[in-house]
Amino acid sequence: MGSIHIIGLGPGEFDLLSFGAYNKLKNGFNIYFRTNKHPVVDDLIKEGIQFESLDYFYEKEKDFDKVYKSISEYIINKGKNDDIIYAVPGHPRVAEKTVEIIQSYADENNIDINVIPSMSFVDAMFDFLQVDPVHGFKLIDAFNIKNEKIDIDSSLIITQVYDKFIASDVKLNLMNYYDDEQDVYIVKGAGIKNLEQKHKVKLYELDRLDEFDYLTSLYVPIASVKKYKDIFDLQNIMQTLRGEGGCDWDKKQTHETLKKYLIEEAYEVVDSIEKDDIDELIEELGDVLLQVVFHSQIGSEEGYFNFKDVTTGICEKLIFRHPHVFSDANFEEDEFIKKWEELKKEEKGETTVTESLQRIPNSLPALIKSTKVQKKAALVGFDWDNIDDVYKKIQEEYKEVVDASRLGNIQYIEEEIGDLLFSVVNLARFLKIDSEQALNKTTQKFIKRFSFIEECAIKMDKQLENMTLEEMDELWNKAKKL
Repeated sequence: MGSIHIIGLGPGEFDLLSFGAYNKLKNGFNIYFRTNKHPVVDDLIKEGIQFESLDYFYEKEKDFDKVYKSISEYIINKGKNDDIIYAVPGHPRVAEKTVEIIQSYADENNIDINVIPSMSFVDAMFDFLQVDPVHGFKLIDAFNIKNEKIDIDSSLIITQVYDKFIASDVKLNLMNYYDDEQDVYIVKGAGIKNLEQKHKVKLYELDRLDEFDYLTSLYVPIASVKKYKDIFDLQNIMQTLRGEGGCDWDKKQTHETLKKYLIEEAYEVVDSIEKDDIDELIEELGDVLLQVVFHSQIGSEEGYFNFKDVTTGICEKLIFRHPHVFSDANFEEDEFIKKWEELKKEEKGETTVTESLQRIPNSLPALIKSTKVQKKAALVGFDWDNIDDVYKKIQEEYKEVVDASRLGNIQYIEEEIGDLLFSVVNLARFLKIDSEQALNKTTQKFIKRFSFIEECAIKMDKQLENMTLEEMDELWNKAKKL
């Protein structure tokens, strides 16, 4: 069984190479360098150290992930039977993807790993910039910046900013978080005395300079201006509003008193969507989010739950209900709704369809609730075979309404009207029409036409109350033609 000694070559200055690393290289055999594109390499060659460079992997693969994987597999295969030395720039445990992969492979194959570090380029950068990292920083690979969570309250070091194209991509991603005027530092050759350079520029200017190579990184200080407020700002504001010296109205609210506001805000979101008003939609979505944060703050104060419980719950639910995305489950799109219902029943611990029907909130608008009930029943086969049966059912229910009306029994009339409406909702479902939306559109159409009648009446110097139904009906027919 072999072993792998992983050597850190430091940031580039020969003096910053650790004695342990130098000694191991000087007296070692089977030495492999991830790359010879590192300033200390020339000094090591002068010291008579012989090694195999793995730069040819970069020529074989265009994708860096594939390069790193191929190099790591190569080193692991060499280390299975021999004692080898693998050298990488900087500190092996700092922003070195191949070491991370090799460690994982070594754990699986019971290969011994021995790391001999030197100074990392991060230490060299902070020293060169004369910055104390005590306030926190995050190290990011430029190639993975789209997948990173950017914290503008900490400084950033972004590695592998090799050229202007990468710099442009980094700039565009950072502009999602920082003001365009944010100061950033292009740092070249940190830790290499004769090569060290830094250029302070505004974020929007980042890709306008020709200052990028394989020794270039980017330093972004803590944001001087906060471009956007985030969920943490909203939580802090809510804590202040309900805290000592906060707002009396906010402090006395409970889950119960806030119920109506959540419903109102949800409807206002829908209204802004129907009006295609983006600015209003942004505002109304904020109002809905406020309600979520408000309830979460109350839950936190009472000790029952907090915002993290809410976000954790919905994340786990989405993953559980999408096994075809987050696991190896496989089913067709037309099976999705039925599968979704099955997963919901499993999640809720329900054993019958009735339990699923009873779970539908009573507070939903009646048309929406009846549609949901019908859809759930239809999933288990309790449904009409064809639309002609639905039309017959509507005619039957209409006749029963007429009969109940003639009898004058209010309770009976209400029941039959309900049956008729339920049947009409069934027809809308068969025709793939949202009954709630259809009725709302008709109501809006009525308001528009009635407005026309009233405007005409005003122009004729008439009061609606004094007009005959025939006169209003004539105007109504004109309004229908508009």
